[in-house]
Amino acid sequence: MKRAAVAAPALSLAAMLALASPAAAADGSAQGDLAPVPVNGVEGSGEGMLTVEGTTLSFTLAAQGLLADAPHAAHIHYAEESMNTCPTADAATTAEALEGETNPDEHLTTTEGAPFYGGIVVSLTTSGDTSPDSGLAVDRFATGPDIEYMRGDVEVSEEVAADILSGETVVVVHGVDYDSDGAYSMGERGVSDLDPALPGEATDPALCGVMAASQMSMPEGGVDTGDGATSGIENIGLIGAGGIALLGGAALIARRRLAADNS
Repeated sequence: MKRAAVAAPALSLAAMLALASPAAAADGSAQGDLAPVPVNGVEGSGEGMLTVEGTTLSFTLAAQGLLADAPHAAHIHYAEESMNTCPTADAATTAEALEGETNPDEHLTTTEGAPFYGGIVVSLTTSGDTSPDSGLAVDRFATGPDIEYMRGDVEVSEEVAADILSGETVVVVHGVDYDSDGAYSMGERGVSDLDPALPGEATDPALCGVMAASQMSMPEGGVDTGDGATSGIENIGLIGAGGIALLGGAALIARRRLAADNS
């Protein structure tokens, strides 16, 4: 964080806000629609909403048209060196065929998508750990064709918070049923490029969307931070936001300055 040298006898509101804590300055939200990843044959859709207050992340994720009775891993992706967008159909031709995979041009894998959307920065689990280490925690992701869940207790680093507020992070929901047999199976896809113990269908990207930065919306009521229950949905609920901490920080600076001037 840059240090600010105060030489003038009075500070403008902008200057006072600049001296507020880093957490207070990192407030905002990002949201976007999720669309089918090219090539992989998914006909679903979805929406994501990310809200950052300091280093606390709240999120809502909703999706429809996924494989029934199957868990769907979901993550926030980002990397400075990536394109920070969703993959194009051409990405399916960039990697060699995997073990057991036939017709590789008809499967867009997570590895092939990574140069577009980057690595995992947050695992959108329904409970517990949300770090990249939980990227394949299939017992803690939503299950079913239509999902909706939210969390408001996710702590992230200042760097990840800034990445989210940059409007360049990408939400990806995984899980594809290429052969339409109603389950994740090896089939023509073979093993996962992320874990050879899993079918590739379980980890290939299904839906993808860039989370563009948006202005905060003040909620009328409080924000629930449930344990991530899932259900079918039609519309996504807006996660609560706030700017009270930012204004409070400015007021505290003003009071301290007034006291100093009167001493």
